[in-house]
Amino acid sequence: MGIGDFVDKAKDLAGQHPDQVDQGIEKAGDAVDQRTGAQHAEQVDKAQDAVRDRLAGGDQQPPA
Repeated sequence: MGIGDFVDKAKDLAGQHPDQVDQGIEKAGDAVDQRTGAQHAEQVDKAQDAVRDRLAGGDQQPPA
């Protein structure tokens, strides 16, 4: 099983359970905000949006 297979499986599971995935993304972002004192809240929000877009089927690469 290569990395591509793993990514495909993750996308399939995310598609089957979008609410749980969204909750996980939110929890992860909240944890980062708590640990950094929300110093990077804007970047965390952008990262959360990028993850949601990628899991929703967006094939664009994230900005560098």
